[in-house]
Amino acid sequence: MKKIIAIPDSFKGSISSSGICRIMEQTIHQYYPDCQVLTIPVADGGEGSVECFLTAMGGELVKEKVAGPYFEEMEGFYGLIDGGSTAVIEMAACAGLPLVRGNKNATKTTTYGVGQLLLAAARRPGVKKIIVGLGGSSTNDAGCGMAAACGVKFYRGDGEAFTPVGGTLGEIAKIDASGLEACLKGVEIVTMCDIDNPLYGENGAAYIFAPQKGADEEMVRQLDAGLRHVAARMQEDLGVQVDSLPGGGAAGGMGAGMVAFFGARLEMGIQVVLDTVHFDEAARDADLVFTGEGRIDTQSLRGKVVIGVAQRAKKIGVPVIAVVGDIGDQIDAAYEMGVSAIFSINRVAKPFDEVRHRSPEDMRLTMDTIMRYTRLLDR
Repeated sequence: MKKIIAIPDSFKGSISSSGICRIMEQTIHQYYPDCQVLTIPVADGGEGSVECFLTAMGGELVKEKVAGPYFEEMEGFYGLIDGGSTAVIEMAACAGLPLVRGNKNATKTTTYGVGQLLLAAARRPGVKKIIVGLGGSSTNDAGCGMAAACGVKFYRGDGEAFTPVGGTLGEIAKIDASGLEACLKGVEIVTMCDIDNPLYGENGAAYIFAPQKGADEEMVRQLDAGLRHVAARMQEDLGVQVDSLPGGGAAGGMGAGMVAFFGARLEMGIQVVLDTVHFDEAARDADLVFTGEGRIDTQSLRGKVVIGVAQRAKKIGVPVIAVVGDIGDQIDAAYEMGVSAIFSINRVAKPFDEVRHRSPEDMRLTMDTIMRYTRLLDR
């Protein structure tokens, strides 16, 4: 083995992507000391995305004072990569669910701070592209708070301007995007999105995700009605139809907002990562690729990290081993998509809460088993 790539997602609640990369690299070098190991930690667009890009590519972390989920002042951040030409923002940095702790209320939280980060990045000299990660949100405002921070005006029926939140989307009588900050029109905006839920309806942002953000049944109905209303306003005032947009429901409807307000592209998170780190070029002369995620199941087959990596590697003829926390049923299609083998790190039949503290050591032992077998094949 002369070159191996390690590109895992995190195992949420147990091991970070960077931590997995370290374990993989250390174990590989025990058996192949001279092997070049390229580590690329991956995040899905939520919390930790900026850190993963900076770890994989190097760059600069920039801190900014912005509004938090309840408009309170806080310190947000974004990353600069590619020599400062690309900025990376994770919306969870200032609108994430962990920030509200015991005060979850999707009818009142805002993405205003995300808009402030967008503006700061767009105004940064040399920035030509902005990657925005959607995931782990506490919001359900369809990105209206973000848009308001960037110069978009929202009016009630009496002509009063206001900043909508999830519970007041239904009060929007007019959207005026003529004041959108000019600097945002001169940059390419790409949005990382790992779900395909629509903006509203039984599979939309409110019904599927708002309960975990503090919404009861009545609030869910209110939030969904608000999303339906704002979609109609987006079509009427902006000429953009987002009703059936795959991924429009990401981050409380922010997926739809990114498209409607900024003309952004919604792309699967792993595809954005692979393009940004130039995976195809890096893997072309690799002997093996290791990847993984907390659980591989039928949801994974829709294009999450393991499958995204495997499909790219298959095109260039490089085998892929997936090391995962848990293996679900009906995942045989993964092999047709480019995965060569799947290993679970689970070594004892106990509930996750009882074994998650074992995950780093179980990962090391599983990697050790794989590398022992690989060395056997080399003889």
